[in-house]
Parts: sequence; C-alpha cells; structure tokens
Amino acid sequence: MINLSKNWIDYECIATGEGEKIERWGNIILNRPDPQIIWDKTNNPIWNTWDGYYHRSTKGGGYWEFKKKLPEYWTIKYRDLTFKVSPTNFKHTGIFPEQATNWDYITEKIKSCQEKEIRILNLFAYTGCATMVASHAGADEVVHVDASKGMVDWAKENMKLSHLENNKIRFIVDDVIKFLEKEKRRGRTYHGIIMDPPSYGRGPNKEVWRLEDNLQELLDKAKDILDENYSFLLINSYTAGISPTSLNNILKQTFPNSQIITGEIGLPITENNLVLPCGIYGKVSKN
Repeated sequence: MINLSKNWIDYECIATGEGEKIERWGNIILNRPDPQIIWDKTNNPIWNTWDGYYHRSTKGGGYWEFKKKLPEYWTIKYRDLTFKVSPTNFKHTGIFPEQATNWDYITEKIKSCQEKEIRILNLFAYTGCATMVASHAGADEVVHVDASKGMVDWAKENMKLSHLENNKIRFIVDDVIKFLEKEKRRGRTYHGIIMDPPSYGRGPNKEVWRLEDNLQELLDKAKDILDENYSFLLINSYTAGISPTSLNNILKQTFPNSQIITGEIGLPITENNLVLPCGIYGKVSKN
C-alpha cells in the first residue's frame, strides 16, 4: 500500500525523469536529484524554468546553481503550519514533503487519543515539522530529539513561524539511543513515538550506525518507554535495503499484540499522474 502526500498547496512535484525532479516550493522552482527516478524525461518546457539546480558530483556531494539570487530562506505552509525552506549543501531544503501523509496520520491519532496528558516523542526529529504537527494537533507535551544542534535551532524557528511558542515543546540535542536509555531510567513514558532514523551514521563515540544492524535495538528501547495506554508508534525509512515486508516482520515480532501496518509513501507527479516513491513507513497501534 502506498500513501500519497496529496494535500499540499505550497509544494508540487511537477516533473521527473533521468534522476531529477522539478519541484515548486511556494513560487520558487528547484531541480534536485533523486536516485529513484530511473525513467526518461518528457519534453515538458518546465525543465528550463528552474530557479535553483542541484548538480550532483561524481565524487559525492554536489553544488547549487542559481539563475537568480534567491532569499536565504523562505516559507511555505501545510494546512495551518508554516515551515522554513532553505537549500542546504546536501540538496535538502529542510522539509521532506512526502512526510505530509504521515503528518496527517499523527494529527488523526492525537485528536482521537483519550489520555488526559498526551506526551509525544519525536526521534531523529530534524527540522521539526512532525514536532509542530503533533503540538498543533493537541499534544500536551512534545519532546524533540536530534543529535544536530543546527537542526534543533531550525526546528525552533519553525515553532515560531507556526506560532507555537506557548505550547510545551522540549528541544533536546542528544544521541537517540542514549536519550531512550535515560528516559527509561527516569520512568518517563509516551503515548506516541515518531522516528525517522538515518540509514547510516556515527554515534557520539564514533561508533558506526547502520539501520539494518541497529533497528531492533532502537525499537526495543522505544518500546520500553511506550505508555501502557499508548496510541501509536510511527517509523519512516529511506533505507533501500529494508522493504515494507521486512519492516512488517520486525514490527510484528517486537509488538506482537499490536496492529501493524506497513507500506510506501510517495508524491504525486503533476505532469503525468505517476508516483514518486519516497520511502517506507510502519505504523504500530493497539488492537
């Protein structure tokens, strides 16, 4: 099953082909690479209208080319929330627009949760779009954890842009595994856990992180701090080596008495009604 993020107004995936995609971010057009795009380009003239083009290097990384001077950042809205957009050195913009389908799920689960004090934990939380979604949906407390101070600072900007400064949002710069261990020792629990772990990385002591090797540990430690009356756990992954079926299997074994749903997420492509695949998801909830 593939869930599409199709409720955007300020974002659009217009055209795709030959490893590239043309996207509209507000009124700015960007051309960015995407390894999933293995089909040919069409003759759509939109390919010549980009404002920013990320050129991938054969040696890794790449660089931006701009036809005109763009602002350092601009903003786009999703429903009632406002997020900062800024092209970064690694082709990203601070927002993964395909996540909007997951944001809608988070909103639905929080609004239907019957607990008096709803606590939500967002792990590998990046620039905090899901954090703001959870807070805006009615969570009494949202804890945002990311190992990068720069990303946490960006998330704080998104909080201000969405006028959520008076909501209870805790921003924590920490290694996720170590944070989960500390929360267990403190006896804290959460009614919802959101996680978007990287495929590869290094821990605080330079230890290597690979999702295929470390996912079970991550899920076990997250399970330890799920409240007995929890509402959901949501995991997203871009790791090519993990299929929805593999994710389904590990979730079923880790959460044996729960409802498990896995599948793909994607973006509709305007020019030809194709779908751009953008990763997989797993949803865990009580039966």
